[in-house]
Amino acid sequence: MKFVTTYKKLTILFSVLLLVVVSILVWREIEDINRRKREQQNVFPNDLQQIKSAGVLKAAVDYNSINYFIYRGKPMGFEYELLQALSKDLGVKLEIVVSNSIGDSFDGLKAGRFELVAQNITITKERTEFLDFTTPLNTVTQVLVQRTKAEATAKTPYINSVLELAGKQITVQKNSSHYQRLLHLSEEIGGAVELITDSVLGAEDLIAKLASGEIDYTVCDYNIGKVNQFYFPNIDISVQVSLEQNIAWAVRKGSSDWKNYLDDWITEFANTRKFNHLYYKYFESPRVMERKESDFNSISDGRISKFDATIKQVAKELGWDWRLIAAIIYHESRFNENAGSWTGAYGLMQLMPSTAEAFGVTDIGNPKQNIKAGVLLLNSLNKQFIETIPDSTERVRFVLAAYNIGLGHVTDAQRLAEKYGKKPDVWQDNVETYLQYKSEEKYFKDAVVRWGYCRGDEATRFVGNVTSLYRNYQNVIRQ
Repeated sequence: MKFVTTYKKLTILFSVLLLVVVSILVWREIEDINRRKREQQNVFPNDLQQIKSAGVLKAAVDYNSINYFIYRGKPMGFEYELLQALSKDLGVKLEIVVSNSIGDSFDGLKAGRFELVAQNITITKERTEFLDFTTPLNTVTQVLVQRTKAEATAKTPYINSVLELAGKQITVQKNSSHYQRLLHLSEEIGGAVELITDSVLGAEDLIAKLASGEIDYTVCDYNIGKVNQFYFPNIDISVQVSLEQNIAWAVRKGSSDWKNYLDDWITEFANTRKFNHLYYKYFESPRVMERKESDFNSISDGRISKFDATIKQVAKELGWDWRLIAAIIYHESRFNENAGSWTGAYGLMQLMPSTAEAFGVTDIGNPKQNIKAGVLLLNSLNKQFIETIPDSTERVRFVLAAYNIGLGHVTDAQRLAEKYGKKPDVWQDNVETYLQYKSEEKYFKDAVVRWGYCRGDEATRFVGNVTSLYRNYQNVIRQ
């Protein structure tokens, strides 16, 4: 009897243990399923916090004559200026990533290469499965782009109605909402549209090809087509192929804090006079044509200024990226060879006559000689830092600061940084900070300081502005 009782107890104990083990296994399986779901959905609830912590907003923008381009040396564009306003309100720097492929933009967002796709994306049901969209910035209709009736031919007849699109060859961007819309349209009109997709060219590129006769038809958003009619008067956009659709920015799926911040910001900013001004500036102003036809628009000619050839020649001879030299010149003189300052600095690179003479340049008013003297000065400064700052990208910031305010003040800031436990070979949040502090008596009278007072904030702004402009030039201008 005692044996039977013991056996029953053991059986109960075994059952309890088995239940516990099974429960643990089930719990682990449920957790594993939930983890995989989170990974598949790319949940990044702290994107906003990460952006603020890093102090940088990385945003993907498409390079075209509306959203982002360089005009007379200055970055411009509807999306670019919106992002500038956004980053200013966030209190962070803006870093543009150019992507003219929608598929690459979505992949880059999911992979974490940037936190925002600012490309006027049409909100579709399919996309909401793997992206989160902000509050719409605008609503647009999709339109057929074709050559005008005067240029219609038997091969490419003028289309009066979407019902006439069956059997026609239409080229659109791969993975675009235009492609999806035409698939649906084929079903609606009961006749297949012959679709050709391009994974490289954007809507504006396809419009240019259509205007020149290289392709038969394409589709774009109405506002893009309207602007391009300024450039190509032989295109027609009168046939709509969709109802109104919402246009928005995209963030990673599940990035709730970041999406909420953007929703609030867009809702407020879209009702400001500045937003209305930006829309007019890029979509309605007669100056749209002036910008497009300029010799110094990166879209039309790829040039920054009339001095590009000279800058390239001097930069190549002396071992610098010409786009960096162009960025310096833009901030020093806005490419005005006659620019002068109250201190006596003169010319494209704002050099003092004594500095130019030290490098063998006597005609400071000659643009080529002025550029040469400026680049020789950069070389001289670079040699001063080359042993202590081995990283060339980091060293450029020190060279730019010394170019603006003098080598002595920068080396003072390095000594201060080292004294106060910071890194003397790192610019951001280290030497940069102590160069700014040199306007305060506590620091410019410090025993390690040899060159006294200076307004270091001017130099740090110069470094930030030039390096930012240089990145923009790198985005769209070939070396």
